[in-house]
Amino acid sequence: MTNLSGDERARYIQEMFTRIARRYDLMNCLITAGQDSRWRREVIRRASLPPGANIILDLGAGTADLGLEALRQNPAATLIEADFTIEMMHVGQQRSGSASLRWAAADALKLPFPADTFDAVVSGFLLRNVVDLPQTLREQHRVLKSGGMLVALDTTRRRENLIAPLIHFHMHTIIPFLGRLLTGEAEGYTYLPDSSDGFLRAEELADHIAAAGFREACFRRLMFGTIAIHWGRK
Repeated sequence: MTNLSGDERARYIQEMFTRIARRYDLMNCLITAGQDSRWRREVIRRASLPPGANIILDLGAGTADLGLEALRQNPAATLIEADFTIEMMHVGQQRSGSASLRWAAADALKLPFPADTFDAVVSGFLLRNVVDLPQTLREQHRVLKSGGMLVALDTTRRRENLIAPLIHFHMHTIIPFLGRLLTGEAEGYTYLPDSSDGFLRAEELADHIAAAGFREACFRRLMFGTIAIHWGRK
């Protein structure tokens, strides 16, 4: 996986998420000790949406965790769930409340939406998986209305400290073991820690967001510095 790039890497990621789609939500809950739900609530709060008929793009939507949370906080909003892994969206469409969501097959590098369409673009664990991060961020900037918010939840490269060995053990031993036990898919849950280790530090991702044209680019670290929520305004 580490040697792949471009279209080859994109195909690998798409096929991997297709294989793990059915157990994706369960594994997220287990490997984050249930904290992922709290993080998603904060993502939607950070979008700073006023009450009313907002249009929100949930990019890399997967099984629609963020979209459903957005509807809980903003019942009048229109949610567009966009992903390039069809099987993940099929799983999401079976969830309670999903009938209120709109679904679109979409590549984050070339979004099929006009400019200035959305009041917010949110994502959960998307950015470290894209093959061209600057292009992905530029596309999100393009489809946002002026004043709209980008809010992204993702892993971030951990800092070296006293608990770093424990974090490494959890990510590189516990997570692949649970993946193999519960999904039969050890490779996908080896990719998770490897891609996290290879991703940007939170400060570097904030710089990329600013370089894409966003102002007020900032972030908050979570879970012992292994997760971060980033945001910026068009």
